[in-house]
Amino acid sequence: MILVIDALNKHRFGGILDEMYKLRARVFRDRMGWDVLVRNGREIDLFDQLDPAYLVALDGAYNVVGCNRMLQTTGPHMLSDVFQDILCGEPPLRSATVWENTRFCIDTERLKRPDADRTVSYAACELMAGIAEYAYDSGISDVISVVDPAMDRILKRCDNAPYGYLGKTVQMGKTKALAALSDITEERIARIRAFAGITGDIFLDDDMVADAIAERAPLAMPMALRDYCDAQIAEATNETEREAALALQRELAGMYRSQPSCDA
Repeated sequence: MILVIDALNKHRFGGILDEMYKLRARVFRDRMGWDVLVRNGREIDLFDQLDPAYLVALDGAYNVVGCNRMLQTTGPHMLSDVFQDILCGEPPLRSATVWENTRFCIDTERLKRPDADRTVSYAACELMAGIAEYAYDSGISDVISVVDPAMDRILKRCDNAPYGYLGKTVQMGKTKALAALSDITEERIARIRAFAGITGDIFLDDDMVADAIAERAPLAMPMALRDYCDAQIAEATNETEREAALALQRELAGMYRSQPSCDA
């Protein structure tokens, strides 16, 4: 399910945004090797200060399992201010009805656990459908997605192929980056849904999510302990150390979830 977080409701979902930033650090710095700024295990850049819209994929327990960020192209955005090389000297597209989609990622580690309630493929398609539906409902005509070649192939496999590209493909860390164009139509939405077997409303109600988070808040792991686990993961020097740190984090999180509340 998809939770939309923007300037109007971000004050209600600080914990979810924090999880999202940590997921982005694990994906874009650790897995993909992109040159991104990570502080205290969280990947946050200047574009996060511009009140973008985030589409955050949550599992049945309201854990973050995916996310993306959408910005208007009328102001600063990554293609115009960071990935200029892609454009080969051409001016960036700027239109109130053309938005940029970046930082699309899925928590493959969480979704591959035995207790996961959805697959990696389904979560990715649900997030793609969410992007298209959010854009359609917002009057957005086209979306520019800055992606790597692997993500471009995934878009095509999910019957969500871009209709065109801007500029050229450039090197970005361990991989490359390119700008794909997608038109936002009912047909595109229907194709994504049909491919993944998605039915019904995929968007979560703000109040429902906020209430669920509030109910579990007294059982959450203390911030100092969470930061310690995050630091151990971030400072791991090899895959064995990283897996050990992740295992410790999961075990501690499980211990706190299993504790009775003060009102029990």
